[in-house]
Amino acid sequence: MSESGALIVGLNAVIVAVTDDAPQLLVVPSAEGTPALPFGPFDPKTHRTFEIGLREWVSAQAQFQLGFVEQLYTFGDQGREAPLAELSGTGEARVISIGYLALTPDSSPPPEGGGVWRDWYRFFPWEDWRAGEPAVIRAVIAPALRRWADEAATPGKREARRDRIRIAFGLDGMTWNEERVLDRYELLYETGLVPEASRDQGSDRPAPDGMGEVMASDHRRILATAISRLRAKVKYRPVVFEMMPERFTLSHLQRVMEAIVGFPLHKQNFRRALDRSGFVDGTGRMESATGGRPAELFTFRREALREGPASGLATPRLNQS
Repeated sequence: MSESGALIVGLNAVIVAVTDDAPQLLVVPSAEGTPALPFGPFDPKTHRTFEIGLREWVSAQAQFQLGFVEQLYTFGDQGREAPLAELSGTGEARVISIGYLALTPDSSPPPEGGGVWRDWYRFFPWEDWRAGEPAVIRAVIAPALRRWADEAATPGKREARRDRIRIAFGLDGMTWNEERVLDRYELLYETGLVPEASRDQGSDRPAPDGMGEVMASDHRRILATAISRLRAKVKYRPVVFEMMPERFTLSHLQRVMEAIVGFPLHKQNFRRALDRSGFVDGTGRMESATGGRPAELFTFRREALREGPASGLATPRLNQS
């Protein structure tokens, strides 16, 4: 058992693929039976680097071999791991987690006993605007948050809460910012609207229906951080191609981008920006299994990364009004 005051470093991975027009997250079962990110302690005796330790844990728990990986964030708030993700022998030790974002084109099911793929919108249903504003926002979230704002002790605090709600959820004429995933989750947690809040705070007040699937420990907060990062990063680095097959149609690429950012893109503006980027090359080969006219297959020009500062892909939003 660890001595009081000791520090345990945990490693976890947010592993993302896109398939069937949905962003997929690789999860494993936790001790309490809820989905969890692949997670385990860093062992300085056997792990030469954090990333080596991470890859070993993912291989052991999820039966999956990581490709593209980047460090996401360090989560160290006291009590953030309660109830603990399964870390044997932690005792009274303080647990911090180093989160990683991993992207892959491989969404095939891992071998039996490994991880399973889950649509990340199962955990964040209010984040998927591809078919318009999610009903749960107007039906559940907005009324509950407004009641919470009205309960503030002073007019100044009430207005501060209302501003926070407007900015996070794009209400009252504000613009929805798809990158504020973590801000929205933390607001919902603070107000007790997600199941983790009741669990972690010992409350017997259940979260409303439709607020998404609970995850182990603080893993949904870590996932929110990863989604925020990825939604921003696809705009300034071409990381979306880490999730694409070797050959793809431009329609497929657009659907993958839409799945990530959570809203429909303007097709013509997206194609024009893609042409200017120099990221793709036509192969001259056609894919006929598209349900319509044959579409040309393209490949990612990886050499574009060496030709100068590389940006990401434009996300021109389709006006749905």
